[in-house]
Amino acid sequence: MNRLSINQRTVEQLSLPELVAVCRESGINGVGLWREPVRAYGLQEAARLVRDAGLRVTSLCRGGFLTDSDPAARAVALADNRAAIDEAVALGTGTLALVSGGLPPGSRDLAGARERVRRALAELVPYAAERGVRLAIEPLHPMFASDRCVVSTLGQALDLARDFPARRVGVVVDTYHLWWDERVPGQLAEAGAEDRIALVQLADWITPLPEGVLLGRGQLGDGCVDLRGFLEWTRAAGYTGPVEVEIFNERLWARDGARVVAETAERYARFAPG
Repeated sequence: MNRLSINQRTVEQLSLPELVAVCRESGINGVGLWREPVRAYGLQEAARLVRDAGLRVTSLCRGGFLTDSDPAARAVALADNRAAIDEAVALGTGTLALVSGGLPPGSRDLAGARERVRRALAELVPYAAERGVRLAIEPLHPMFASDRCVVSTLGQALDLARDFPARRVGVVVDTYHLWWDERVPGQLAEAGAEDRIALVQLADWITPLPEGVLLGRGQLGDGCVDLRGFLEWTRAAGYTGPVEVEIFNERLWARDGARVVAETAERYARFAPG
């Protein structure tokens, strides 16, 4: 249980102070934070709040959106990612999750978009390295390729990461996005051997999908993902870092947040290898 972390989006109904208090009372040591609510609360205030509660920030989400072909838009995106790196430093986390971005309007060039992500990483890595932050590429399910993330598989994420030292660029393993791919167990073994696994995130896949696929993640155990398998594969690969539960689901957000956290911890314990 000391590896369990609650991502802020799982209990969006809780304020940051409420989330920190609930995690502390529940014996959960980590929280995954998002930039927008942290900025609304105050960056330094958020850092102090988490630190004073004895918790750690396991990741900051998110950077990325690096696929634009327009030079001015690209410069804005790079500046925003440098700001995200600085925010990660202030929060005391060494992991910045990156969602690559989708196809630019009117484009059908997936290969070109992925190449622009590669070039952007080359520009960002030195800045992140100077500040001790690791960029963590998160592949998203292929249904998000057009508008949100042209990096759709763990293999594609590893291909991008391998251009850089492992301590500088890793990958996020999110069960919601990767559960369908039979290549993942072998790729996780490769990623572990290369020390590329920066973060593991859990959510279940439920069917039929709720309206709005982005909000269709299920509570652990409510769907068809082999959660225990993922945890065993990542452990066998040598990953011993935090395991975040990140669930976007309006039904969970409508419930009492403290009860959702307690239920999440119980479900995690059910699937975590002994």
